[in-house]
Amino acid sequence: MRARRATVAGWIIWCSLLAFATAVLFSVRQEIDQVHVVLPMLLIVLGGTVAGGRALGFTLACASFALIDYFFQPPYDRVSVSKPLDVVVLLAFLGTAGVTAHLLTRAREEATRASQRASEVESLSRLGAATLRYAEPTAALDAVCTLVRDTVEAGECVILTWDPTFGLLAADPGTVPLAVETSRVAECAAEYGMPVSTSVDGQLAQQSMSRFANDATPALHTRLLALPLRAEDRTIGVLVLRGSPVLLLDAPKRRLLAALTYYAALGIERMRLMREASHSEALREANRAKDQILASVSHDLRTPLTTIKVLAQGAQARGEPSAAAIVEQADRLARMVRDLLELSRLRAGSFASNPELNTAEDLVGAALRQAQGVLNGQVIQPHVDLTSPALVGVFDFVHTLRILGNLLDNALRYTPPGGVVDLWVAREGAELVFTVADRGVGVAPPERERIFDAFYRPSGSTPDTGHAGLGLSIARTLAELQGGTLTYAIREGGGSEFTLRLPAADLKEEATGAELEHA
Repeated sequence: MRARRATVAGWIIWCSLLAFATAVLFSVRQEIDQVHVVLPMLLIVLGGTVAGGRALGFTLACASFALIDYFFQPPYDRVSVSKPLDVVVLLAFLGTAGVTAHLLTRAREEATRASQRASEVESLSRLGAATLRYAEPTAALDAVCTLVRDTVEAGECVILTWDPTFGLLAADPGTVPLAVETSRVAECAAEYGMPVSTSVDGQLAQQSMSRFANDATPALHTRLLALPLRAEDRTIGVLVLRGSPVLLLDAPKRRLLAALTYYAALGIERMRLMREASHSEALREANRAKDQILASVSHDLRTPLTTIKVLAQGAQARGEPSAAAIVEQADRLARMVRDLLELSRLRAGSFASNPELNTAEDLVGAALRQAQGVLNGQVIQPHVDLTSPALVGVFDFVHTLRILGNLLDNALRYTPPGGVVDLWVAREGAELVFTVADRGVGVAPPERERIFDAFYRPSGSTPDTGHAGLGLSIARTLAELQGGTLTYAIREGGGSEFTLRLPAADLKEEATGAELEHA
């Protein structure tokens, strides 16, 4: 309304000025030449063009053309031209005035666009500085809201986070709850990923972001506007603007808002990453505290367990019937305590590894002798590939024996009495490969990686009070500690296969190194 009044006032002023100049020149037209009339009127046309634009300039040019012809071109006071030269003069005046008005208008429009671009660049630079200046993303989002309000003269600006599961959430916990209409418009923008606006009469309208920021799109009059905030082709939030009472968004303001959505989305992503980092740190602290408690409790349990076992063995020697069961349960509990203590030490990084030259045959022999005590009618069948190069590796013998022992123990528990557990040993390139296979029930695909997690038991497994689900976790950790790997695969025909890969030794290089050291 104010701009319209200013335009009307400009037309009145310059038309009045043209009338005044005509009256002054008319009073002395007998004493002046035609050029004395043309130049003042041309100046009035230029001034009107600068002040009121192209429409006012062309109107003043046409009016000046008619006034010169009627009042200052003989014969006076009639619309006529007596000489061909006068026609040229009038047409030259009209053409000069029209071209000058057009050039002035275009220069003015370019200057206005340049000023708007400079304002946009300044706003974006201030916004970029605001988002980087604050350590807390919520403070950066507050700065974005303040800048948006000041730039587009909005009455309210709110940034909301969006999650398809939980819906819209305020980025700032202190934000006043949204009105029902605001929530509805914001949800539409988030679901469709497009700007959504509310007209003065309450009708919803949506358009693509490219059309919203296009210079050719007409000015937008809206009471409420919601812009989706996107990152990596997904909507992560909504920027909501409310007018006071109406927002008038021309092309530069819409273009600036489209650019501001990037910074708002950046602030939301920062907030999400900081929240995830804080959650991860809390989980690490919880795991560290859990490992410390497990180590402390496991260490403290060893002494009373030893005492219980000694007393039970004494009672067994005296012939007490329940003593044998006490000894057996004390042994099982001692194994669980040992596993807990070992796992906590592995996680704490206090477990040392001493890789040395060792043969696979020695390792397999030791593992078979160790497994004799847990056989329950099953058979462990070794398969050593004698056609391979010498089965020599660089590994920690004690740690690797523990790995094979855990794998064999796990396979025996899922093998019925009379069943066979196969143990293959071969060399593949620069690796020694140990494979322990059984004919048990196997592991479902979703659980094949989780079986290496501490305390994890596959669904449907039979409770076993003698094992806490630590053997496979300890085995994989010990393998990785030596630069090896431990993987699981379903066995062809049914059952499970655990494959341990460790670095193999090149005997030629080892011999050369030993000779050089000896020399």
